[in-house]
Amino acid sequence: MTAQVIDGKAFAAGLRARVAEKVAQLKVDHGLTPGLAVVLVGEDPASEVYVRNKGEQTRAAGMNSFEYKMPATATEAELLERVAALNADPAVHGILVQLPLPRHMDSAKVIDLIDPAKDVDGFHVVNAGKLAVGAKGMVPCTPLGCLMLIKDRLGPNLAGLDAVVIGRSNIVGKPMAQLLLRESCTVTIAHSKTRDLPGVVRRADIVVAAVGVPLMVKGDWVKPGALVIDVGMNRIPKEGSNGTRLVGDVDYQTAAEVAGHITPVPGGVGPMTIACLLANCLTAACAQAGLPEPVL
Repeated sequence: MTAQVIDGKAFAAGLRARVAEKVAQLKVDHGLTPGLAVVLVGEDPASEVYVRNKGEQTRAAGMNSFEYKMPATATEAELLERVAALNADPAVHGILVQLPLPRHMDSAKVIDLIDPAKDVDGFHVVNAGKLAVGAKGMVPCTPLGCLMLIKDRLGPNLAGLDAVVIGRSNIVGKPMAQLLLRESCTVTIAHSKTRDLPGVVRRADIVVAAVGVPLMVKGDWVKPGALVIDVGMNRIPKEGSNGTRLVGDVDYQTAAEVAGHITPVPGGVGPMTIACLLANCLTAACAQAGLPEPVL
């Protein structure tokens, strides 16, 4: 068996196009332009590239993009002051503080200050709680994108399928498990302490690998025909050179021989994160204006 490749880049492009269409209609019907504010502290090269891409795609979708760059020497109080100002700004419907923050800043304190209605990353404890009890709220972008890719291949009804999420982070693992539970899957959260991890994974119809260990999930861990979502983004040495290459948490070559569907790295889950961020900002803008949630 050779797995069908899930083209996250193409799916994300379609989602961004649908968001742009809804944004244009929102402007015509209600004179409302969604606004996304991104705050970057310090000069981490990867974060700078990511923030620049977010800005470009926000503007391409017809939204207002507000970018605030603060030096690494900025104080936590200064960052909190910036977040408070964005909370109060009616032109800003979504707020994202780029992580990681400098070591002298408390990420949890900063996230907790963001207005949950503008928390387009879905990291605030209020939104995490809403997800846990099945209430409407902002859903973290990467898990949301993963679910879209899963349903695009397996259909809207996932009820009864066995799903294993490898990784228990607040950003991906836990919210991913909650989303799959909401779809009536039977969900196992696995991690580094799980006994017989290969055996646990081998039972799954859906595998979401988000553990941050390069090439950990081997082909013989995968149930024949299973759908495999690889959230991992790891740099490892490139054979025959001094450079590096990007790989996921799944050993793609061996897993693709067994799985029914699989995401590549790069080009799988990664593009979905920013696309879902734009979708969340649109949803937040509509909610704040008392308008119905857009159907994307």
